[in-house]
Amino acid sequence: MPSPFYKRILLKLSGEALMGEQQFGIDPVVLKNYSQEIKSIRELGVEVGIVIGGGNIFRGVQNSSTGIDKVTGDHMGMLATLINAMALQSALENEGMFTRLMSAIRMDAIAEPFIRRRAIRHLEKGRIVIFGAGTGNPYFTTDTAAVLRAVEIEADVIMKGTRVDGVYDADPERNPDAFRFEQITYRDVLKRNLKVMDLTAITLCEENKLPIMVFNMNTAGNLKRIVLGEPVGTTVKETVSPLIQNS
Repeated sequence: MPSPFYKRILLKLSGEALMGEQQFGIDPVVLKNYSQEIKSIRELGVEVGIVIGGGNIFRGVQNSSTGIDKVTGDHMGMLATLINAMALQSALENEGMFTRLMSAIRMDAIAEPFIRRRAIRHLEKGRIVIFGAGTGNPYFTTDTAAVLRAVEIEADVIMKGTRVDGVYDADPERNPDAFRFEQITYRDVLKRNLKVMDLTAITLCEENKLPIMVFNMNTAGNLKRIVLGEPVGTTVKETVSPLIQNS
């Protein structure tokens, strides 16, 4: 069996990715595919933490509602992440994986409260740990929550699974001439205002020297290839090798 390049990772998934071709909600085919991708790296011995967004659910509520203030809306979004986390937990367990769901908001009937030492212990025992409810506070995105949890569990890297194959200088879905970076620094991401993660998340990564790998989660095998050290997607880190030729 090949040896993984990383021992412990934090995988960040967007809630919107779970929609598939639907307008909102969860596509069971996407859920199953993601579970199989995650299983493939867990079988290599990689310790896996996961943070998933809730945009696929909250957006449906938002489009049909008015008069929801920001704090209330953020709390609704946190609850949406727990719905997605429960769905992913069930799908992973259907694939034979052992999991734990930890929530930043006390919800003891469905999830353990987030306790850092307990989370690390679960990872050491080979359980996939899914972190729900963001940071538990309004005004913070799930990107920031993902970086925070990655730092807390001492992950080697944060892997952001998206529907594009890296970081571009423009939206590649709208601009076919968009330039893709193989590597880019935190400073350049902020300077160019690239939508990799929000300002708080990028700054937290920079302060803790935590690399971010952005890749297309919808391409089968990509997650495993990254874990094995293959050059997939874009790496955001402190310095960029002068030998790297961005495409």
